[in-house]
Amino acid sequence: MMLKDMHVLSGAGVVLSALEKKPYPNKSPKCTDCAPLFMKITAYSKTTAVLVRNHGIYIGGDSRISAKTQVKDDLEQGVVGSVAIPPDDAGEEKVIDSLVTNVEAMIRADRKITALKQLQGHIWRTGFESNELQGAVFEDVPEALEKWHANGIKVYIYSSGSREAQRLIFGNTSYGDLRKYLCGFFNTNVGNKRESRSYFEISQSVGVDKPSQVLFLTDVYQEAVAAKAAGLEVIISVRPGNVPLPENHGFKTIRSFAEI
Repeated sequence: MMLKDMHVLSGAGVVLSALEKKPYPNKSPKCTDCAPLFMKITAYSKTTAVLVRNHGIYIGGDSRISAKTQVKDDLEQGVVGSVAIPPDDAGEEKVIDSLVTNVEAMIRADRKITALKQLQGHIWRTGFESNELQGAVFEDVPEALEKWHANGIKVYIYSSGSREAQRLIFGNTSYGDLRKYLCGFFNTNVGNKRESRSYFEISQSVGVDKPSQVLFLTDVYQEAVAAKAAGLEVIISVRPGNVPLPENHGFKTIRSFAEI
């Protein structure tokens, strides 16, 4: 993808470079056509967003520095497929190619990082707005959310996905908009889901006197361990496709929210 195929915006939203309009019968790409995604960072060192034609998308963080920092972290952690970003004088195409390679490596490694989840949120927004995507929830979830809401129980979502992605999923399900039953959304900005400190911070944010007043539902054993260490009550939801739990894990399990 060339610079003429992008809108490059400054942090204030000023268009630094506009895409080149293409005559009929050229059509705008679908959401499913937007991979790989490219980011132009060499010409504009203060660029904070790149909009690919009809897609609101940026890659690797909110600045050139954070993009390079993320790649450096990936290289240090040995993420398979990650490559160093060439210096500015290496040329536009080499920088773009390295960014694409790093984003693809992050996706393959299922990296639970905020920058990648923000990218996910931008892609999902386009998909949901065009009705190409629909949020999927288990059939017992809508009824449980409605019941808890009616009983005055506050429900929050904590996900490695961006808050925008979470709102899109729950706002566009086959059961309708479920956001009316939810009080808020947390993502990895509060901390990694496998670190106990994250759950303590959440308990401090939702208005309870002590962490034990929060019930955390998860399908991941390591998250359950972290939440319990922070003092939360924990139940593991066993769903199709889950990673098997360790023997004698010590947590209460359910197979439907109707059991709560």
